[in-house]
Amino acid sequence: MQLLPGVWNPATAVTVTLAAAAIIFISSMPLAWSKEQLSSRECEDLGFTGLALCSDCHTLAEYIKDQELVADCLKCCAEDSDDATSKITYSGAVLEVCMRKLVFYPEIVGFIEEDKDQFPSVKVQYTFNSPPKLILLDDEGQHKESIRIDNWKREHFLQFLQEKVKRSSAI
Repeated sequence: MQLLPGVWNPATAVTVTLAAAAIIFISSMPLAWSKEQLSSRECEDLGFTGLALCSDCHTLAEYIKDQELVADCLKCCAEDSDDATSKITYSGAVLEVCMRKLVFYPEIVGFIEEDKDQFPSVKVQYTFNSPPKLILLDDEGQHKESIRIDNWKREHFLQFLQEKVKRSSAI
């Protein structure tokens, strides 16, 4: 039994379905095709720190319906591939930490006191009230990425530096 005879038929259903699919596709185009990249400082100001993969942004989009937030995430992410982040290396790094808060981070203290000399391209910078973070530098010594390391274990920190930061002091 139809409430409105002749208004809702199979052809109308197909048309409505195609229209809905087109609207969804068109509304997602800015997210998928936006290739604009923000600088690491701009991304950090937006709250995106570290080396996020674009697949993380797509996962975020499943849970957060704020398209502007997802678009910002996509402007700050690295493209996914089998080795998306494994090929990236940096010429140097700055370990930024607050000297007053250092007592709360024994893993970082251990690195500074015992392992720092193995990495001549890693400098320690004491900045008031800064959470522990690793600022990764490009070939010109410019800020490229920033990663919070509050909860990193010392062995993971050492492994990251060995894989990602060149040992020679170019900065």
